[in-house]
Amino acid sequence: MKTVLSRRLFLSTAAAAVVAPAAFAAPPTESLRPVLRGDDLFRQAIPSAQELIDKARLNGAVTFSLADAETGAVLEQNGPLDGMPPASVTKAITALYALDTLGAAHQFQTRIMATGGIVDGEVQGDLILVGGGDPTLDTDGLAKMADDLKAAGIIGVKGGLKIYERSLPVFPLIDADQPDHVGYNPAVSGLALNFNRVHFEWKRENGSYSVLMDGRSGSYRPDVAMAAMEISDRSAPVFAYRDAGTRDDWSVAKSALGNGGSRWLPVRKPGLYAGDIFKTLAGAQGIRLRDMALIASLPKGEVLVTRSSAPLRDILRDMLKYSNNLIAEMAGLSATVYRTGTPASLRASAAEMNVWAKANLGMDAPALVDHSGLGEDSRVTAQDMVTALVRVYGSGTLKPLLKSISLRDSKGRPVQDHPIKVEAKTGTLNFVSALAGYLTAPDGRVMAFAVFTADMPRRATLTRAQRERPEGGRAWNGRSKRLQQGLIERWGAFHVAADSASL
Repeated sequence: MKTVLSRRLFLSTAAAAVVAPAAFAAPPTESLRPVLRGDDLFRQAIPSAQELIDKARLNGAVTFSLADAETGAVLEQNGPLDGMPPASVTKAITALYALDTLGAAHQFQTRIMATGGIVDGEVQGDLILVGGGDPTLDTDGLAKMADDLKAAGIIGVKGGLKIYERSLPVFPLIDADQPDHVGYNPAVSGLALNFNRVHFEWKRENGSYSVLMDGRSGSYRPDVAMAAMEISDRSAPVFAYRDAGTRDDWSVAKSALGNGGSRWLPVRKPGLYAGDIFKTLAGAQGIRLRDMALIASLPKGEVLVTRSSAPLRDILRDMLKYSNNLIAEMAGLSATVYRTGTPASLRASAAEMNVWAKANLGMDAPALVDHSGLGEDSRVTAQDMVTALVRVYGSGTLKPLLKSISLRDSKGRPVQDHPIKVEAKTGTLNFVSALAGYLTAPDGRVMAFAVFTADMPRRATLTRAQRERPEGGRAWNGRSKRLQQGLIERWGAFHVAADSASL
């Protein structure tokens, strides 16, 4: 087939050779603008994909696939059938799974119920905080529920506070291979608060440290009792976790604290965390609660307060923008529970999503083990990812939810008027980097692409403790992202609307 190229689409792709470690991708050494050339020079001047891969020096596997988003015509591929860790690119599949199953307008509901009736404003039985799968509930939202409870006329509770979190299965963490203390690997259940993270803050005064553990959000900073921190005279590990039954017990190496600081730690007991903070907030309204306990089944009772989340579509847009693992897992689990009932594990829920992806996205062999991409055992081929992107492009379901990715100049600054536009999902694990989505060429042609890179032998050498900031990881990731930009620049320059040749 004769390939027709427009000279006005030729863009300089010298950017692949430029180094900018902090940038999203390779900064170009000159402005990317159309340059007039002869037809032969036009193509010859654009680096080949292999040249870009060789220059990246990733010492690992590189796979990619590129197709016309409207027709599905394959334009370029490298190792398209090799299964690769998709990292957080998984979240794009999860978003489609949840939208198709639950609907874009779906809202999660958190409720407060009462048993035993109400007499003169006093609940005769128990007050129950009922999680409904909302991954976005924060302390401000829970405070509003306490306000609404008071406005409903409740002044006391004869029984205790009961917590129901089993609208979704309960898991103490997303991925067991992660360090204990990383906030992106919290517990998962049907009741989440502040993304199931607790805020740890410390200050050094007169040679000793003061420590605060709280459940802060925009307007409130309630202390928590279900998470405790001990300062230990040790050099390593920096953080250590112990399950104390009804409490998360943490210790931190004194030598790592300096003069002060703060960080978010994962919550392993989300129901007790939410209940702890709700007791404080209700108490501020004069409603004293006692005998807090988790319950495995939900009794009949009267609903006193209901709080609805934002529509699912808005939640998923934020999930993709900020790559929030907890939102992904709770949205994916909610879809699976709706479709087939409660799964035994995250892996089992992901297996159901794999079945759905084959039937609805045309994917051949997705092998995801969770909904967030945090687990390194997940595998997706570049061809499968692009097949899914092409399948949903015409519906307009995913592209508007994806984050706009800025290509950068020689100083690492976003080029606001760059002629190539990219909406995509990034994915990063140690020595794993992925990018998948849509690029719009200067002539308006939209292409679906997926780029997966991974150095799994090097990743396998890491201990669990090294996985937060491994030596060499940032530099490797920077080279991978520069390769991604180099490929995107190549594709935006090389493939014009009239071109449908396989290369």
